[in-house]
Amino acid sequence: MKFGNRKWLGIFIIALVYALAGVAGVIMYVYLPFAFWLNLLIADIAATLVTFVFSVIFKNASVYDPYWSVQPIVILIAFAFKGELGWSKILPLVVTLLWGIRLTANWGYTFRGLAFQDWRYTMLHEKTGKWYPVINFLGIHLVPTLVVYGCILPAVFTFVYAPAANVGSVLFFVLSLCAVALQGVADVQMHKFRKRGKGGFIREGLWRYSRHPNYLGEILMWWGIGLAAVCAMPQRWYLLGGALANTLLFTVVSIPMADGRQSKKEGFHAYKKETRALLPLKK
Repeated sequence: MKFGNRKWLGIFIIALVYALAGVAGVIMYVYLPFAFWLNLLIADIAATLVTFVFSVIFKNASVYDPYWSVQPIVILIAFAFKGELGWSKILPLVVTLLWGIRLTANWGYTFRGLAFQDWRYTMLHEKTGKWYPVINFLGIHLVPTLVVYGCILPAVFTFVYAPAANVGSVLFFVLSLCAVALQGVADVQMHKFRKRGKGGFIREGLWRYSRHPNYLGEILMWWGIGLAAVCAMPQRWYLLGGALANTLLFTVVSIPMADGRQSKKEGFHAYKKETRALLPLKK
């Protein structure tokens, strides 16, 4: 299907796809007889399957891109109003809303229409050939869904069991807030740099000391959410698995892919030698 570069039509179509995905997820969650976390997992996968089908129809895996930031917002809003809305719910809800709205807005700002696909998916398509449909479903759709499900699960457990907030949980929510601010500042600095159209490598603000401050913010965001939950529910330490998986996804997959693309630019090796991958500290 051809949509050209009609940005708002593309956003409208993706919104409809996500509405259908949400309906599929709700139906699965409501009618399944399992524990809430398993019902939620199956519902999340069902919604991902709907999104995947439309990404195949439109021949564009980027239909999935905003799922990463929309899914946590939908899930937490759905769980937030079950029972009393105390601080143990308000804190993760506010942080996740700020994170999700910022990231979704950034996607909308950079989205150019359904004719355009993220360069990473195009590269994977070229490299994997006939195996791309499998890579598309497992690597581009399912694995990120499972990772972000794991990331948001600590907040869901907090909403279900409503433990009392303590000093540790509040401090780690502050860490998540700082992570959201870090990502927002990094985005603004990158957009300003790209508008100048000079090319090369950004060497200002946070990007002067870190090649991927936005990824650092994403990693810190979910460690904050996970550790806040574990501070309130120490017996559920296993809920940190999502934050760990998220960290591995960025350090093992996302950063190497981004650096691999940047390495084609002249001067990359000197830039890499002078600038840390994540922590914005002077080398």
